[in-house]
Amino acid sequence: MSTFIKPSKNAQEKTQITPYYAALLSADKPHELMITSKQWHIFIAAPHRVMFFGGALQAIAVMVWLLTELLTRYGVLWHPIPWTITPSAAHAWLMIYGLFPLFMFGFLMTTYPRWMKGSEIPPHRYVPAFVLLMLGAVSFYIGLLISHTLLIVAIFSTLSGWILALYALLRVLLDTPHQDKRHPQLIFIALSLGWCGLVAYLIWLLGDNAVWLRFSIQGGLWLFLLPVFSSVAHRMIPFFTASALTHNYIASPYWAWWVMLVASAGHGLLKINDASAWLWLCDAPLAIVALHLTHSWGLRRSLKFPLLGVLHIGFAWLGIAMLLFTAQSFMLFISHGKTFIWGLAPLHALTIGCFSTLLIGMATRVTLGHSGLPMKVGNSINLMFMGLQLTAMLRLLADMLPMQAGHWLYVAAGTVWLACFGSWAVRYLPVYWRPRTDGRPG
Repeated sequence: MSTFIKPSKNAQEKTQITPYYAALLSADKPHELMITSKQWHIFIAAPHRVMFFGGALQAIAVMVWLLTELLTRYGVLWHPIPWTITPSAAHAWLMIYGLFPLFMFGFLMTTYPRWMKGSEIPPHRYVPAFVLLMLGAVSFYIGLLISHTLLIVAIFSTLSGWILALYALLRVLLDTPHQDKRHPQLIFIALSLGWCGLVAYLIWLLGDNAVWLRFSIQGGLWLFLLPVFSSVAHRMIPFFTASALTHNYIASPYWAWWVMLVASAGHGLLKINDASAWLWLCDAPLAIVALHLTHSWGLRRSLKFPLLGVLHIGFAWLGIAMLLFTAQSFMLFISHGKTFIWGLAPLHALTIGCFSTLLIGMATRVTLGHSGLPMKVGNSINLMFMGLQLTAMLRLLADMLPMQAGHWLYVAAGTVWLACFGSWAVRYLPVYWRPRTDGRPG
């Protein structure tokens, strides 16, 4: 991560004139066209710029779609919309494969070279990936409205963009000197399994076999998303914590990381094989390890620093989610599959509470650190961080309370999500087409 160093007055003046404005003043082309050209080159100057831009737009779009589905399904705004596939299958794709990967690739394409002391990934590797991923997302929305065939085209586009992004990360893995590459290697494997989950979704679209849809959703959650998020947290949260709290070392044992990875894979495989009553065998160890790391990493001390605290809070949700999964599964076990409690509450504790909080925390850090801005956030962003926690709690209550109350809690949770990501987008999207304030490249 880049640290912010306040430039001198002369340096600030120089930054204001070069290389951006000087190019405009000396250009032979029309002024408006040069601004567009320069902004495009600034926009593609670093992978996090394009990927986070797309991810922020997608975070808003997925919730606009979901709120539209909720409000029309019950006739609040209009009659139900005849989507080309079931809304639950569409929602799963949009969240697992349409939203999180954009932020992930933006983050990892930025950090992989720093983790392994390699060369920066050039634009010709990540810009085509970004374009194809965004084409896939846009085509998917259109396909939901008008054409099942267009959904298939959208998946092909996403698969193509994903494989280009994987290749960009693979080149860093192969081209850097021999060193400890365990985290990036395991993350690369998880991303590759995510690509396989996307292939399974395509097979389901082509043949309508529900087995492939279940594999795509459960594999995407437990073989792809959770391994990536837990690996990034295991590597980065102790590092950020030690820096912020001026500690020389924060324990982050590898055995804990391996327990999380194995338990996550075990949960996914059991779920794929419809063995929900046995999930507690994997979920309980994962919950214990996650809560142990939450305590040992210093959750309470981290809250003094919002950018650090939001990462700790996001990881704390992992322990909470797995406790809920454990209780849910054990209830199925002792009732011989007759009692299913809390619906999708544990899942949304994981996806909104843990994944989305970690995502927005890491994206904010990278955005600030790699634009030359101070590593501080104001009250509006702190309020947005808290709003995301409210979103998670509202979504949990929606599954735990009776259906009549739950419907309006779904809408409330979606509205708060939209307000949170909308405010984040308004604050940070313009940063991606502006030059760094410190005059450095990238």
